[in-house]
Amino acid sequence: MANPKPTRPNQGRKTPPADAKPAERVVAENRKARHEYEVIDTLECGIALVGSEVKSLRAGRMSLDEAYGRVDGREVWLLGCDIPEYEKANRLNHVPKRPRKLLLHRREIARFAGQALEKGLTLVPLKMYFKDGRVKVLMGIGRGRKLHDKREKLKAATAKRDIDAALRRDRKG
Repeated sequence: MANPKPTRPNQGRKTPPADAKPAERVVAENRKARHEYEVIDTLECGIALVGSEVKSLRAGRMSLDEAYGRVDGREVWLLGCDIPEYEKANRLNHVPKRPRKLLLHRREIARFAGQALEKGLTLVPLKMYFKDGRVKVLMGIGRGRKLHDKREKLKAATAKRDIDAALRRDRKG
């Protein structure tokens, strides 16, 4: 009779290191928002979705281009976010551009959204992603840029890119 192998509790399972970041999978990013707005502060929010919306997000289909946040009493809503219908959900499908509730604590709403109301700033979604199996939205509070501000930002970015390229050339040669 052969001796059975001793079994260990976590045999075959690999546990991530304690300092590892949680896995994030970006679904959509609003790159235009960083150009149109000067982002002052950011906050990670949860979002209330229905099942067919989550399925559509897992397929990587959505748009944050025209989306913005709105404070309504003690709630914060994401408006203009387009999550297309999930083909296989047929009659249980969702409305693509419906308002979606953002999940924030009261103190976060008071601090973050209150700032937007007081100073005339805008709540802008910067990206939507999956974090530990849940959908999260990175909301930013931003001040709209004027045309000359956008031009200055582009000039600074171009100058920095040219300097970096010159430094790389000097190192090689």
